[in-house]
Amino acid sequence: MSEMEKKQAIYDRYIQSTHTIGRICTLITLILLLAAPFVIGIYLGAMPNMAAFGKAMLAIGLVYLVSGVVEYLIYVPMLGAGGSYLAFITGNLINMKIPCAMNARDIVDAKSGTPENEIISTLSIATSSLVTILVLALGVMLMIPLQPVLQSPALQPAFENVVPALFGAMACKYYRGSIKIAAITLLVMTLLFTLVPSLTGSTSFMIIPSGAIAIGLALLEHQKEQKKQSLEVKR
Repeated sequence: MSEMEKKQAIYDRYIQSTHTIGRICTLITLILLLAAPFVIGIYLGAMPNMAAFGKAMLAIGLVYLVSGVVEYLIYVPMLGAGGSYLAFITGNLINMKIPCAMNARDIVDAKSGTPENEIISTLSIATSSLVTILVLALGVMLMIPLQPVLQSPALQPAFENVVPALFGAMACKYYRGSIKIAAITLLVMTLLFTLVPSLTGSTSFMIIPSGAIAIGLALLEHQKEQKKQSLEVKR
């Protein structure tokens, strides 16, 4: 067996064990998340009407089912197996785990779908999760002493714009790669949200049309570039 084959065999075993551990941890997490409210309700004697609960759950579940499938199809190829299990279990994908993984991948120049991207994404998301737990623990301990500062009117605008600032900084890097595609997509989606304000509550679902627009524009740009190159070769 060559050195390359040995490395591939080790990587295959790693992926297999990652899926095994990830599926077990995901199942345990789902059971705990779903069981906690029922256990509390039974203990306190405050269980809701199950028929009404089922109807409400069905209405909400249909919305989140679409966004769940979309997020899975978009994020898993970006994060790999290990990073995806960690990210979906710990949460905060869009505003924490995805930017962290993308930044780490860009620093080491790893490509999606490669073993390097798998390892880097897993390490970066694991580090992000540990840092998040540490920051939350410190926040809980310091919540009372810092309450006057956190509730200061001067800081409220900053708290209200944390997520836009995060996405703006992250998007700027990718917008520079293709300003034309980014500008057209941003303009179309801005007009759509302006004309239909109710869509602002379905941002996960709106990833589909915005992504389709960007992919379509990129494909057209690629075809134009190929035609241009073919004409130059003929000349």
